[in-house]
Amino acid sequence: MAVIIKKIGKNKYAYLAVREGKKVVHKYMGSINNPHIVKMISEMKEISTIPERFRFIFWDTRLSNIHIKRNARYIIERVLEFGNTDALNWLQKVYTVHNIISVLSLSKVISGKSKNFWTIWFGAANA
Repeated sequence: MAVIIKKIGKNKYAYLAVREGKKVVHKYMGSINNPHIVKMISEMKEISTIPERFRFIFWDTRLSNIHIKRNARYIIERVLEFGNTDALNWLQKVYTVHNIISVLSLSKVISGKSKNFWTIWFGAANA
């Protein structure tokens, strides 16, 4: 999904580009002047890339080199090991709890203390 801004006359409008089969369809979101639409766009942008405020978690990598889908395991492991509650909230917006628990149970990178804490936190003792 991507947000596309189209200028029609003097006004700008937001459209959501969604793939439906082999076609890409543009769905109307609303005017850019609408604060609700601006908020939706900023939230969508936040979950499509790693926000700059989480630079401390990924100190050894450029944020622009990390792909949200391809590097999901790496991102989840880093946030669970080094993140704070803000990072956890962002992580749960991007990935399902099922994905997070799956990475948590399979990871060899997350320390024992962190793994124990997050297992209790997510109630995944039997995972």
